[in-house]
Amino acid sequence: MQTNHPVNIEALITHIALFNGLASDEISRIAQATREIHIVKGETLFHRGDVCTGFHLLVYGQIKLTFTSAQGNEKIVEIISQGQSFGEAIMFLDKPYVVSAQALGDSMLLHISKTAIYEELEHDYLLARKMLAGMAMRLHQLMNDVESYSLHSGKQRIIGYLLRELSDEDLCGTNIAVTLPTNKGVIASRLNLTQEHFSRILHELSEQKLIRVEGRTIHIPNVTNLRKHEG
Repeated sequence: MQTNHPVNIEALITHIALFNGLASDEISRIAQATREIHIVKGETLFHRGDVCTGFHLLVYGQIKLTFTSAQGNEKIVEIISQGQSFGEAIMFLDKPYVVSAQALGDSMLLHISKTAIYEELEHDYLLARKMLAGMAMRLHQLMNDVESYSLHSGKQRIIGYLLRELSDEDLCGTNIAVTLPTNKGVIASRLNLTQEHFSRILHELSEQKLIRVEGRTIHIPNVTNLRKHEG
């Protein structure tokens, strides 16, 4: 893992939604406590049990957060995309990481020291509200995942995932294409499915003419028809 300290960290922080509205001196203080991290595809950012000294913001690339069983089986908890932050809750709990983080593609991240965040939170209620909102959204998504795993079939989970990838304009459209952000094995684990089950369901949906699969691109001839099978 390569770590650099470029002069443009302050500029990068300025364009992150979480820090919108902060004064220039606040941005400067946070930038001084921030380091830039570059990791290549397949490289581990941190392991479960490592000490958490702050949280991360993904500038570009893709990161998977995972649990690994004693038998070596991996379960993907979340896929972090460009612009998302992660690790805030563990940072505030002052506990080691409960998941591992690995790059799904060449990635650049910012690691922001918890000491700097604590200092800014003491006098900036707006930053506190934004961080609370971000953690609340993640908790809400976790509850949705638990509901999906518990109550929805594999077919419903896959359809729901495809529909979430669509824009509002596409939800009633025809001949829509969805490009999976990563390989099917990773998506399957994210949906709590085996890769074989995931592929079998895609095949079934294809036979029903609800989708057409070309590699990582999923073509949806009629979104309304697909939504009828979501349950």
